[in-house]
Amino acid sequence: MIQFLDLKKINEPYETAFQEKLKSVLNSGWYILGNEVKAFETNFANYCGTKHCIGVGNGFDGMVLIFKGYMQLGKLQKGDEVIVPANTYIASILAILEADLIPVLVEPKLETYNLNPHLILEKITSKTKAILAVHLYGQLAEMNAINEIAHLNNLLVIEDAAQAHGAISPYGKAGNVSNAAAFSFYPGKNLGSLGDAGAVTTNDDALAKVIQSLRNYGSEKKYQNDFIGVNSRLDELQASFLNVKLPNLDTENNARKAIAKRYLSEIINEKILLPFWDLSNNHVFHLFVIQTQNRDHLQQYLLENGIQTMIHYPIPPHQQKAFEGWNNLSFPITEKIHNEVLSLPISPVLTVDEVDFIISILNSY
Repeated sequence: MIQFLDLKKINEPYETAFQEKLKSVLNSGWYILGNEVKAFETNFANYCGTKHCIGVGNGFDGMVLIFKGYMQLGKLQKGDEVIVPANTYIASILAILEADLIPVLVEPKLETYNLNPHLILEKITSKTKAILAVHLYGQLAEMNAINEIAHLNNLLVIEDAAQAHGAISPYGKAGNVSNAAAFSFYPGKNLGSLGDAGAVTTNDDALAKVIQSLRNYGSEKKYQNDFIGVNSRLDELQASFLNVKLPNLDTENNARKAIAKRYLSEIINEKILLPFWDLSNNHVFHLFVIQTQNRDHLQQYLLENGIQTMIHYPIPPHQQKAFEGWNNLSFPITEKIHNEVLSLPISPVLTVDEVDFIISILNSY
């Protein structure tokens, strides 16, 4: 069976270094907000090209803390509207709601699965204060157009960069093409930890200072609380593992892109629609997502031939039970995407023979 994602195999090359880091952290006697977190914050800020990186508990918390940070700074207030893609993973929307803001769903482009800038303008109202741009599946959203719209309408731009570590456009790198960005280091991400972990990147000094406090109970100095904060700190041990893996991120992304190029050039089947990619570095292929009208049938066919696939995501947010008030809304492009997408195996440890086999089985469908 070709696994959809073999995390054990991905992390095997790092085992010796992980063991050394575990011993080092254990022997340090300092387990929360220590030297490993400081080192990772510096390393990842440098990698993204930003002034600041603040380690937090997970990517969801990162988004929430950006919104709450801007509320503390007076740039957002309860009830403000945030534009967000209708086809995103539900976490993006939950983060907006967690900050007492109102999500406004906008259709994506069918070709890229990312927010359609042309549809943003018609959703802007006097209450719109921010755009949450999601780099879905690892491909950067059209940040130049989004930032231009934001500039003309005095809106904040926040990146949900949870799937796009290392993606680069002519305008900048994921994490550095907005006011602030949230990253997830969930184990399955291109840069994955061995548990939950996340970070915020920004060039905004004031925001960085507030989030550093908010993640730690709203306290900058022990037992002095300036804000109503939360407990969302990047774990010292996870930071140490991320410090080990970060130097190889670009190499592993290039391996993903090499597989994607093969899929795009060698999968030839009129029943399968391949994803759009301009062959630039704007896509790091966290996921390789195809579309087909007979998705369930194709998934079963692949499984019977020893290929595991996943669906990202089977139910669009507006049709979830959690959002019953939205269940009568219609987003045809989003619904088509959620009904037809299928994610193929793609990872730095997929072998040439495995890629050959996947391509041949898909072409025989």
